[in-house]
Amino acid sequence: MSFRDNIRQVVPYVPGEQPKQADVIKLNTNENPYPPSPKVGEALRALDPADFRKYPDPAAGGLVHAIAERYGLRDSEVFVGVGSDDVLAMCFQTFFCSEKPVLFPDITYSFYDVWADLFRIPYERIPLDGSFRIVPEDYEKPNGGVIFPNPNAPTGVLLSLEEVERIVASNPDSVVIVDEAYIDFGGESALPLIRRYQNLVVVQTFSKSRSMAGVRIGFAMADEELIRALENVKYSFNSYTISRPALAVGTASIKDEAYFRDCCRRICATRDETARAMRAMGFSMTDSASNFLFVSYPGIPGGDLFAYLRSKRIYVRWWDKPVIRDYLRITVGTDDEMKTLLAALGEYLKNRGAV
Repeated sequence: MSFRDNIRQVVPYVPGEQPKQADVIKLNTNENPYPPSPKVGEALRALDPADFRKYPDPAAGGLVHAIAERYGLRDSEVFVGVGSDDVLAMCFQTFFCSEKPVLFPDITYSFYDVWADLFRIPYERIPLDGSFRIVPEDYEKPNGGVIFPNPNAPTGVLLSLEEVERIVASNPDSVVIVDEAYIDFGGESALPLIRRYQNLVVVQTFSKSRSMAGVRIGFAMADEELIRALENVKYSFNSYTISRPALAVGTASIKDEAYFRDCCRRICATRDETARAMRAMGFSMTDSASNFLFVSYPGIPGGDLFAYLRSKRIYVRWWDKPVIRDYLRITVGTDDEMKTLLAALGEYLKNRGAV
């Protein structure tokens, strides 16, 4: 027996590459191409560095209240964490404690099975259909919980609110978590359903639509009983999770509704225009309701396209996995960045004789 026998072994999540060069087009981690609200800068400048000697508010009261006010909730229905990954990991530990398997899609955010393995939670991957859609009736089976993104990632495919409600309603004895990291780019949030279903948790993030991936703020919205359970788990191992600067800039950001809406509108317009151009070039893709496109080109391996774009200093995301290895996930950048991407793809197809 060795001490190594007592070390937990897990296969970790692999994040998107963060290139160090400045002269690249970075379309691989679904970051927002635009800066956050100008009010974020104002909040930073107003901070007193002398206050950093003190712990932040463990309840994140100001930020929680601002989020609750924005979404028409009570403060007791909101929980915040260090990015939605922190919130979701907390949800796994809090709500998925059954001996029955947790259900989530087989093609989805690849942190789900990592957390399940880490926390020793049984799970079952539920296949998507041939159009990369989640099939609600496939989740009508005994389980210890359900989690899925809407829109899904990396496919970008959206479930209607009626389809989401079917999954929630058919699992009254399990907590259902809807991961809405991309909901602001064209979907209808499941948030109104928390008034009817006490087993529903809706998780969102500041990283995508609010341009604050570098700050790390995520939040959950649910019935007060579920929020208290999350808080109890949080306070069991780390009371001070959100830093003072993050609390200040997060509160400022959530209050700038006009900037938020305009930024989402710009990204959606660029997404739709890029999708039209890529389809005209012969690419196939899902109907994305997110800030990325999930694309393939008939007869061309996804790995080849990925390598070519990288040689042009254009970074996109590719997974060498069954079913999706011929697909690329391409974050929506600025109009100029997407024009550069389209030009590079056109050059590649021409050189291959595909056009």
